[in-house]
Amino acid sequence: MNELPKYVLIVAGGRGLRMGEQLPKQFIPIAGKPVLMHTLDAFVRYDASVRLIVVLPESHQQYWQDLCREYNFSVPHQIATGGETRFHSVRNGLKLVNSSGLVAIHDGVRPLVTTDVIDACFRAAASDKAAIPVLPMIDSLREYNATGSMPVDRTRYCSVQTPQVFDSATVLSAYDVPFDECFTDDASVVESSGHPVTLVAGNRENIKITTPFDLLIAEAVLKGRTNI
Repeated sequence: MNELPKYVLIVAGGRGLRMGEQLPKQFIPIAGKPVLMHTLDAFVRYDASVRLIVVLPESHQQYWQDLCREYNFSVPHQIATGGETRFHSVRNGLKLVNSSGLVAIHDGVRPLVTTDVIDACFRAAASDKAAIPVLPMIDSLREYNATGSMPVDRTRYCSVQTPQVFDSATVLSAYDVPFDECFTDDASVVESSGHPVTLVAGNRENIKITTPFDLLIAEAVLKGRTNI
């Protein structure tokens, strides 16, 4: 793979309402430090030269800086200001991408992504310009309709994770449009510009921390990795 510059946008705009806590979920401590720090560490373990950009609401930025001092967290990163929606937050972060290369966009509350998945996404994006990690569905699925619901073929579906990785020119061009409600993730923005997206295998434990139960899972996984 060509050694193109690698950017990683970590989008951390959540306020943790489904956690039932006042502290935004990206700042909740697990396995010794806040979730968001674990997320940044995952990419540094993959490649210490990645250019990290953390996208935070303006009201959270001072608190994050205080946390970095409290935990002696010294991983180099830039901070961009979040916007009204995830789309706007990503677009603000992309303004700090100042050279051609590859851009990964990742949820700040997915600290369990593996190095192998990150590498696979970057490699696929280097050749195909757009790549996202996915998992096959393991649960049965039903679709609501006018009369109730009906089963659907789960083999036709997959769940989508992050990081979603793109050639910088491709993603910058794709985000140079007005927001549309049909944009469900970064891949949908890129696909709307006419560019196909390559699917790569994700890792099952790469959950998006949304509930207190997710926190328990993440803490157990992180502690298990530390003890290996």
